Amino acid sequence: MRVSMLISLIRPIGPVVIGISLGFTLSLLSVTWVEEPCSNPDWNRRDEVALELDEKPYSLPAGSLQNGENVEDFEPRIVPYKPVQQQTPPKKFYRAKYISTELGIRERLFAGVLTSKNTMNTMAVAVNRTIRHHLDNVVYFTGMRNRKIPHGMFVVTHGDERLIWNMFQTIRYVLEHYINEYDWFYFVQDDTYIQADRIKSLVGHLSIHTDLYMGSPEEFIGGETEGRYCYGGFGYLLSRTLLLKLQPNLESCRNDILSSRPDEWLGRCIIDYGNVNCVNQQEGLHYQRFEMGKNSDPNKEEDIRFKNAFTVHPVLDPAQMYRLHKYFTEIELQRTYEEIEKLQAEIQNTSEVAFDGNRSAHWPIGINPPFEPKTRFEVLRWEYFTEDQVYTCKDGSPKCELQGIDKADVTNVIEIAMGELNKKYKPVLHLKKQQLINGYRRFDPTRGMEYTLDLQLEAVNQKGRSRSITKRVHLVRPLSDIEIIPMPYVTEATRVHIILAVTVHDRDYVNQFLEVYATNFFEMSENAILSFLFIYDPFQAQQVNQNDIFANVKAKITAYERKYPVTKIPWISVKTEAPSQIKIMDIISKKHPVDTLFFVASVNTNVNSEFLNRCRMNTINNWQVFFPIHFQDYNPDIAYHNQQPPPTIDLIRDAGHFDRDVFDEACFYNSDYMAARTKMFTDVQENEEILEALDVYDMFIKYSNLHVFRAIEPALHQKYRHKVCNPRLGEEIYHRCVQSNLEGLGSRSQLAMLLFEQEQGNST
Repeated sequence: MRVSMLISLIRPIGPVVIGISLGFTLSLLSVTWVEEPCSNPDWNRRDEVALELDEKPYSLPAGSLQNGENVEDFEPRIVPYKPVQQQTPPKKFYRAKYISTELGIRERLFAGVLTSKNTMNTMAVAVNRTIRHHLDNVVYFTGMRNRKIPHGMFVVTHGDERLIWNMFQTIRYVLEHYINEYDWFYFVQDDTYIQADRIKSLVGHLSIHTDLYMGSPEEFIGGETEGRYCYGGFGYLLSRTLLLKLQPNLESCRNDILSSRPDEWLGRCIIDYGNVNCVNQQEGLHYQRFEMGKNSDPNKEEDIRFKNAFTVHPVLDPAQMYRLHKYFTEIELQRTYEEIEKLQAEIQNTSEVAFDGNRSAHWPIGINPPFEPKTRFEVLRWEYFTEDQVYTCKDGSPKCELQGIDKADVTNVIEIAMGELNKKYKPVLHLKKQQLINGYRRFDPTRGMEYTLDLQLEAVNQKGRSRSITKRVHLVRPLSDIEIIPMPYVTEATRVHIILAVTVHDRDYVNQFLEVYATNFFEMSENAILSFLFIYDPFQAQQVNQNDIFANVKAKITAYERKYPVTKIPWISVKTEAPSQIKIMDIISKKHPVDTLFFVASVNTNVNSEFLNRCRMNTINNWQVFFPIHFQDYNPDIAYHNQQPPPTIDLIRDAGHFDRDVFDEACFYNSDYMAARTKMFTDVQENEEILEALDVYDMFIKYSNLHVFRAIEPALHQKYRHKVCNPRLGEEIYHRCVQSNLEGLGSRSQLAMLLFEQEQGNST
């Protein structure tokens, strides 16, 4: 009995005792039993070894020697702590503005045009008008220039009319300013016509790591120089690697080489120090050129070398330059049409073996397929028109007169349709237009403007017999003319001054605005300053000492300034009956420097850093102003009828819409506002009511030449609120406010469902 009780007591602690015993046994086996005295003469030496191993933590192979000692016998020791010496702070690393700069990506072609004081305003201008929109960078080099430089041309003046000196200065200028930005450098005289697209195509197929001197090879006249130089009249192409070889020897070329022609001088320099001769072909590509006769007519020239030429020289006057450009443009246009037809034939042949057969190739071949609506509300609307009337008018009238650009558009479409019909049926039939029976057009955002024409035609056969027929034709004007507009460089480091105008109707929403703003900006130390503008009407202004309607808001501002001591929130009080945007900005503008970036906000706007960065990037001083379109939530009673609204509302179709009728938010520079306001001054003197009839958006549209950028902004999200529209403001502003309230109630389907439920309730 006692034995069984003892076993029952020991059984629970048995595993613990066994584990502890096993742990002691293993620890005794791992301890070395050989002790060393503390006064080991090798202690200091082993400290040094340990320090070396600590500084360079790589394992040594077994059996290797370290200070004459076998590493296998080395015992690890604790290294005494030594404080780390204060290192010099690392140098600040500056990142490039653009990725291409940091990666060393260069542009393809630089063009330099050699001109003079006498021909700059004639021949150089003609060259600029024919090549400037084809090449990325064109610089004009001259010895002397006139007082007035032609518009749109970048001219470099060397200050001397000597030809060799000008060539030397041109090459040196290119080496100092452009050698790290371009792969190829093309030089040409201003009496030469250049087919810029062909030059770009040539350099696009050449290797950039080749020492190339390409042009029209010519023999040197006299002297002992062997080789060939490139004649300057036809232009010549230099690679970047070749120019880099000339850079350290350019002064020697100027001092040692004597020549009367700048192209010969440059050719001798390249041969002497670059060991490269002028060639007219490289890697199977030929530099085509043509010498123009004195009385040559481009339209009558039949030489195939002329049609394929990259450059034509000499050009006697600007008129001949423009005739050449017209001729070569027509050639390139015809070649483009032929290439399009060839591609269309290839697409049609390929589509025959597709799963859907020829149905997979949409008409016109090579153009995007038509837009397919997802719902009945997305169906594109066709406009009906005749030669004199259009049945979709801006003012809502049933029909109006076809005039202006619409009239020109219809006339042009009919002419193109007749030309294509005659091209198709010639020489069997000749078609003449009698009248347009029906015309339909619509704008397809995926492909362009579509037309359907019912034409009554007179068909005349080869025997002279005629007959009236009706023909339906379809035409498409595709969206193909895309222009890249160069934009000035902007940075995201600009400080934004946020202006918030508050009326008596807005005071209940300020607390929510400040809470969101504090989370996004005060706590994140965003580079922005918030300023309040409290707007009183005359009666409220008289009662401000006894009953300040904005007392709670001002107390809230003071509380935030105490919570965030670094932050200051300035505010201004204004008395007015009609608080127009222009009157408000007149007060704000006078209190800020001209380079201030303003963001005029609304009390319903939830501002965040993402939007402020886009405000900085889309607002460009003396170039562009930005008017974002915020996302407005629908009325929750309608959008979520008989349902609980979600805590956070996403940007989806049934939750809200981008309110295009509101222009309250705006980003612009103070200098741009002041310039537009100055142009408005004369009209304001004649009619002061214009200050209330227009807002800042209208002012920039009517009194400024800046780009007005209007785009949807998903980072600006406003909750639903019925806005109070002020009838004292302009009629257009009041109408937009009312329209915004109406469209902000709900979507069409939600309103229709609500009406349906009401009708059902009334019927029962």
